[in-house]
Amino acid sequence: MGETFFREDIRRAVDVMNRGGVILYPTDTIWGIGCDATNEEAVRRVFDIKRRADAKALITLVDSEAKVEFYVRDVPAVAWDLIELSEKPLTIIYDGARNLAPNVLAEDGSAGIRVTREAFSKELCFRMRRAVVSTSANVSGQPSPSCFADISEEIKSAVDYVCTSRREEKGPGRASSIIKLGAGGEVRIIRP
Repeated sequence: MGETFFREDIRRAVDVMNRGGVILYPTDTIWGIGCDATNEEAVRRVFDIKRRADAKALITLVDSEAKVEFYVRDVPAVAWDLIELSEKPLTIIYDGARNLAPNVLAEDGSAGIRVTREAFSKELCFRMRRAVVSTSANVSGQPSPSCFADISEEIKSAVDYVCTSRREEKGPGRASSIIKLGAGGEVRIIRP
């Protein structure tokens, strides 16, 4: 099992996402529904699975600080300190997003991006070479699952691939903190 098992799980998940598919995978917070964040049709499927209006933006994961600059036109200097100093997973909403599917973005053109440090999701993003959507593995309005065992059969059967890594872990998984960075370095806490 071990390393080979881990790598094969990631290889399969990346293959599915490269073909426009949707996956269920463990992240640095809770289990997420994911897809290639640059593929508009795949993103639309995520909204369908969650039965959620596509007017709401989706969070994306990247594996390194360097990737943030590819998806954000002008990263405020304070962002680098926030990423480095945050002790728990932190999603930052940036203005001026680019190179992402339009339906990932909020109406104002901003995007929520998190640099993941957790081994599985970090390697998944690295191998994908693109941002990966990360939205809670539940139908909108229902509680977010804190571990794999809490995910509904409806969600499991709606995706194209369910990752096998970390399924045995028991919660409590928690959603990330969310901060919005505005023009001139304005910081607004959305979710502590």
